[in-house]
Amino acid sequence: MRPTNGKTAKLPLVPLAKDTVLLPGVTLRISLKNRPDIANLLTSLVNRGKRDNSPISIACVPLASPHLSKDGLQLIDNGSDSENQEEEGVDAGQARKDDLFKHGTLAKIVGVQRRVYSEPYLLVEGMKRLSVVRVLKERPFFEAEVTLHDEVAPSSKDAESLELFQHLKQLSRELLTLLRLASLFPSNSSNLSPTVARRFELFISRREFPQAGNLADFMADIVETSLEEKLRVLAAFDIKDRLERVIELLNRQVQGIKSNVKITSITTTNIPPNSAFDITQLDPRLAQRAMTGLNGFSPNGSGGGKDDEKEPNEVDELEQHLEEAQLSPEARKVADRELKRLRKMNPVNAEYGVCRSYLENLAEIPWTKTTEDRLGSDTLQRARRQLDNDHYGLEKIKKRLLEYLAVLKLKQTVNIDVDRQISEVSDQLSASDKDSDGNDSLSQPEKEGLETKLQILKTKRTVDKSPILLLVGPPGTGKTSLAKSVATSLGRKFHRISLGGVRDEAEIRGHRRTYVAAMPGLIVNGLKKVGVANPVFLLDEIDKVGGSNFHGDPSAAMLEVLDPEQNHSFSDHYINIPIDLSKVLFIATANSLDTIPAPLLDRMETITLAGYTTVEKRHIARQHLLPKQIRTNGLSDNEVSLSDEVLDKIITAYTRESGVRNLEREIGSVCRYKAVQYANATETNQMESYVPNVSINDLEEILGIERFDEEIAETTSRPGIVTGLVAYSTGGQGSILFIEVADMPGNGRVQLTGKLGDVLKESVEVALTWVKAHSFDLGISHDPNEDIMKNRSLHVHCPSGAIPKDGPSAGLAHTIALISLFSGKPVPPQIAMTGEISLRGRVMPVGGIKEKLIGALRAGVKIVLLPYANRKDVKDVPQEVKDGLEIIYVKHIWEALRVVWPQTHFPGQQHLNMFESHL
Repeated sequence: MRPTNGKTAKLPLVPLAKDTVLLPGVTLRISLKNRPDIANLLTSLVNRGKRDNSPISIACVPLASPHLSKDGLQLIDNGSDSENQEEEGVDAGQARKDDLFKHGTLAKIVGVQRRVYSEPYLLVEGMKRLSVVRVLKERPFFEAEVTLHDEVAPSSKDAESLELFQHLKQLSRELLTLLRLASLFPSNSSNLSPTVARRFELFISRREFPQAGNLADFMADIVETSLEEKLRVLAAFDIKDRLERVIELLNRQVQGIKSNVKITSITTTNIPPNSAFDITQLDPRLAQRAMTGLNGFSPNGSGGGKDDEKEPNEVDELEQHLEEAQLSPEARKVADRELKRLRKMNPVNAEYGVCRSYLENLAEIPWTKTTEDRLGSDTLQRARRQLDNDHYGLEKIKKRLLEYLAVLKLKQTVNIDVDRQISEVSDQLSASDKDSDGNDSLSQPEKEGLETKLQILKTKRTVDKSPILLLVGPPGTGKTSLAKSVATSLGRKFHRISLGGVRDEAEIRGHRRTYVAAMPGLIVNGLKKVGVANPVFLLDEIDKVGGSNFHGDPSAAMLEVLDPEQNHSFSDHYINIPIDLSKVLFIATANSLDTIPAPLLDRMETITLAGYTTVEKRHIARQHLLPKQIRTNGLSDNEVSLSDEVLDKIITAYTRESGVRNLEREIGSVCRYKAVQYANATETNQMESYVPNVSINDLEEILGIERFDEEIAETTSRPGIVTGLVAYSTGGQGSILFIEVADMPGNGRVQLTGKLGDVLKESVEVALTWVKAHSFDLGISHDPNEDIMKNRSLHVHCPSGAIPKDGPSAGLAHTIALISLFSGKPVPPQIAMTGEISLRGRVMPVGGIKEKLIGALRAGVKIVLLPYANRKDVKDVPQEVKDGLEIIYVKHIWEALRVVWPQTHFPGQQHLNMFESHL
């Protein structure tokens, strides 16, 4: 789009608005309102792209005047017809080639900008004059062949031009003096600040004779002129002609001001009481044009046309936006006070910008604007359908969200009924007031009764206090996406606030306005972004919020936000006006509760999301992950096929996580592998060789060797080996765990290996103590006082590589393993068990039952021993798992012994009938 180095170039052409002329060296704002031609031009530039960073050039051509020839050389008198034509005017956006002036200005596009509360505009800077040779096209935007005219510096030997230049500088300084004189009077609205005046003076003084044309163009843009006079200056390619025309304009302006200035001479000894400067008709636009002219453009982008008078006042615009914002009574009071201060301030004052920014923030906060909840006859069914479509499982959280929706619907029904009653009572009171002059008006007691009833009805209106929900679970379990589904089902706007790494209290509550660059906090900024007072806010990673430091305590700042009893009047330090957050539905997420302070945790309703089981992961992969990855990798549904066995293999052998993020990555790897095969088959026209099915044997080639080995139940048994159950600390996965115990000659030492946690080591010690205490009853020793560990040492080992194992869950298995070793009785390999024991032999409940049972079924176990207290946890286990296992609940170790060795008789069993005294 750049012009060539020659004199002729092909350029996009932009007609300027009525009465607007762009001169070289001047910057102009071109409004984009009702300008489809500029929009099409910018779209074309974006689509075409640029390989270098050079500026984009366009031809800015003003509209022709009916009083001037199109070449700008002579004036035309058209009488009344021209006046009518001028009154009708031509819209620049609808202009035709016949409406354009013959000359224009080559301009570079600086950018597209937008001021607060105004239309966007195109910012251009004039470079050099040009002439339009011919218009090549008019739509969708103008394009023309133009001739570029380089500025030729005047010769230093040209005495006449030098004299004209000196005269121009003299008149320019004289105009500056008159502007300074006008700024001495407080009543004058066109005050010229000393800084601007100094810049004006430096600009004039630094112009040398070779820059005479530049100074002439600048002053032509400053002074008060008509459109025809500016067009004649634009058409003056000769420096001498241009200087003469601008001097004529300046001289007329200066003489006009002088004729309106009355100067009364005064002496130092006798000052008349009425001595003053009387500048009654000084054009206020002149000072404004002088100030803005130093930057090269007028504030409204008109380049100095008559549109300056039409620019609305900034404070009035701000007041209008505050009216539209429907502020609360307290906010309205503060806004009115700040508006009064703003009107009295000088815009140059630094406090002016601070005050204006504060009022703009007030106007952007949604004080009362809300979205209407979609609470129709099928609300609950639609919400349930939305949640089920987006997420598999997670029944607890779905149940809680549906409860919230049901309560909202009931409250709305109650409020509608109360509003109807309030309306009826109010109508009776108003009718009574109208008939107060008649005989049928209500008596005073009846009126007081109605007023009392009205007050009681108003108190019956229920207020919506949204719950503060905390979703706790491992990464990748769908906490964030669940919040989005809630917002969708409610029909509310959604906003995510990431709290991970927040260390400054001011990020939550905002900075106080006394600080430089103060701004509102994350909560208020979120409200401004969504634009309503009842959105769904996701407070992501609330457990990662920093603790107390020299910046304050961010977690303590969250207390007021998340307290349902306080957040109806949340106070942001910057806004410093109570803001109602009670309508906001806050959903926080966390990976762990350990780092959340107890007072903050108490404000939230905790809902735990356990890791997904293998069965759930299979459903999620089938319904969500596989279709998503197939589409992501450019395939269609019938071009990739994974069986349930393949999915199970990927889940168990290549991932071991709580969520499904790694599972999605592995499925993506499979889809990319098939995408390569499909692309090769397409290129070689051998589609019959492409097989969409992925087999288990293909996985090693696609994903590599298996990362995790699955424990499989043994087929043979030997004393001292017991099959336990484990739920891995990564969550979501369970499996069997072999516990091996061996004895050797020694002095009673016990060795533990297998990367056991501290709690698991204690389980071994408790199991050994119980077995030693009951060795005679178990038939292991022949003397009740004999120490079975006196001449032996034990080694307890838990294989399965280096996977960390912790948590009280293997006490029962350790006890059975020790009894098996000491008595020489092997434990049937198809029996697995979990549970902790006490020193009294009672079997205590443990966690992870759902994961453990799924892992047991997958490993080939037939019978599972569970603590009796864990029977409630089996309700959450999938039915296919419960059908494939025989689950036996035990309360005491003796019950477990009966199940493991039903044919064995223990000597002390008849005495220990498991009836214990609770006295």
